[in-house]
Amino acid sequence: MKLFSSQKNYNLPIYDYGLIWAALLLLGIGLVMVYSASIELAAGQQKYQFQHYYFLIRQSAYLLIAFICGYITFLIPVYFWQRWAPYLFLIGVVLLILVLFVGLERNNSQRWLSLGVANLQPTELVKLFTVMYASDYVLRKSKQMRTIVKGFLPILAVMIFTGFLVSREPDLGALIVITAIAMGILFLGGLTLRVILSLAILAPFGVWGAIAIMAPYQLKRILAFSDPWSPEHILDGGYQITQAQMAFGNGGFFGVGVGNSSAKNHFLPEAHTDFLMAIIGEEFGLFGVSIVIGLFAFLVVRMFGIAKESIQNNKHFAALMAQGIAIWFAIQCTINIAVNLGLFPTKGLTLPLLSFGGSSVLVSIIAIAIVLRIDHENRRNLRGQHYNK
Repeated sequence: MKLFSSQKNYNLPIYDYGLIWAALLLLGIGLVMVYSASIELAAGQQKYQFQHYYFLIRQSAYLLIAFICGYITFLIPVYFWQRWAPYLFLIGVVLLILVLFVGLERNNSQRWLSLGVANLQPTELVKLFTVMYASDYVLRKSKQMRTIVKGFLPILAVMIFTGFLVSREPDLGALIVITAIAMGILFLGGLTLRVILSLAILAPFGVWGAIAIMAPYQLKRILAFSDPWSPEHILDGGYQITQAQMAFGNGGFFGVGVGNSSAKNHFLPEAHTDFLMAIIGEEFGLFGVSIVIGLFAFLVVRMFGIAKESIQNNKHFAALMAQGIAIWFAIQCTINIAVNLGLFPTKGLTLPLLSFGGSSVLVSIIAIAIVLRIDHENRRNLRGQHYNK
């Protein structure tokens, strides 16, 4: 199967099976590794009813709900998202405001809204809504995108306000991803070099501003990142980094085997969420990590390929959406893996499609479903079948 195809082929299948299988493989690997990484944690605490399969059952339930939502999403034409993009983004902003007042607090962060049987993390939805809103904005302002006042400043003001809300949770990792999504789409939509250089000059001030409003524990993580093995940090801010690095080192090339990780035995906190890649590295070694990275790389490259095909079909909103989702997955995966390797300060970002978490899995599958829908419409266009708005 060609990753990039510009030649019309009326015998093409109506679905991108390569994209589907890559996503399913990642979800399958994630389910197995969530179970493996959480056995000791679940079996050793009363709040998990001492059931070693506690997280496996919950993750399976999340996947079932996510597959249903993903299927429904696939049935929705792409033009619907363009029509409703501003309103969906507004809903996301309202949820960000709501979580600051009635959100659940865990590990020094207030990021979740209780839905009774499960919790919702609004920042996950805002990532997807940012893709939609920025894509729609670029097209609505296409003639003004090369101007700073009319083209760039309005969305900059919106993103600064959104970023402020996210930083108050605080969720610095989500802030970085959301900013990267918006700027990536704006750049692809025609943002001028002059504006980019201006942002590069202002970036250090933004970093210092973020540090100024940062929670003490986040600042401690950044300071610990500079030397996590020092006596001052190894049992504090640098603990997770050092434990993750030891897990990778213990795994070697082929790993110690599934279920045989030692880091998950209460040594590495959040092993089933933010540091799942460290457990993969220990149990499957460099070989397993390379496979996971390869699958993610395939997803991202294929999404850009679908975007290229959308451009050829004059579906520019669909193209920007596919590119935005590709940027989102690429940035978030890169940051998560870099944190696990000790190349980046701890950020609290999940690994899309793999880590435990209902909101992350749900929104990731919906995003994949949207890309599949974009590709499906491209393939129908090749067959001479079009959708009427």
